[in-house]
Amino acid sequence: MNLTPQQRRVRDAQRQQEASQAMQEHRANEKAFYDNFQRLKAERQAREAAESRKAAAK
Repeated sequence: MNLTPQQRRVRDAQRQQEASQAMQEHRANEKAFYDNFQRLKAERQAREAAESRKAAAK
């Protein structure tokens, strides 16, 4: 399909906008994953420290 220069500009602008939106979503998902990973890591470390204290007290 042959596009006019104006149609090409519109198409390219739309693609750029969609790509930008996709990157924003990707970054938000990546941040949510990282935040959850850090929270779970802190919980695990706290649990392991508590278990170590219990074992040392025995």
